[in-house]
Amino acid sequence: MKIAIDGPAGAGKSTIARKVAQELGFVYIDTGAMYRALTWQALQNGINLDDSQALAELAHSLFIHFENNLTQQIFCDDINVTEEIRMPHVTGAVSRVAAHPLVRQIMVKKQQDLASVASIVMDGRDIGECVLPDADYKFFLTASIEKRAYRRIKEMEEKGYLLDYAAIKDEIAARDKMDMEREVGALKVLEDSIIIDTSDLTVDQVLTTIISIIRKG
Repeated sequence: MKIAIDGPAGAGKSTIARKVAQELGFVYIDTGAMYRALTWQALQNGINLDDSQALAELAHSLFIHFENNLTQQIFCDDINVTEEIRMPHVTGAVSRVAAHPLVRQIMVKKQQDLASVASIVMDGRDIGECVLPDADYKFFLTASIEKRAYRRIKEMEEKGYLLDYAAIKDEIAARDKMDMEREVGALKVLEDSIIIDTSDLTVDQVLTTIISIIRKG
């Protein structure tokens, strides 16, 4: 079985996708983390984020993989980058990297390869349309920009970062615009998407809703 969970930044996709996978005994694949890992490596290498060819070459050569212990860890080649890819400088750059059609083509193939070997839950921006168009279920999680900004600030505060609410709200709005307007793999609601607004729902409420839909078939 293949379950796609799409939506904008801060809607709760990764948290929910991880819990859905745990509940069903499926493999969880965080495609956003894969783009973040690529972005982190590009920044480490000093690659121009507007250089599509250089980014595509890096995406092709980079071995990105997940390991599951108590929590899921992501590696670039042999380097554990789980924490590094969540830092503000990576967050602010990832949409630029993900906007390149050549990069997306390579990354989508990597994601499809990962999805070919097991029942999976995959989250991102274009999973239902580009990565898993044949997914058994396509969910689209959304939330108000105010709620998403609040969640982002809370997440970073727990890691010791103090962020400005207005700046984060503007950053999320800009990221939404870039994600929705990119040439390939744009963020969009599909005709067969099941839309869930998470603004006023707890994680458990969203999880219960999704599991109920899947089990009803």
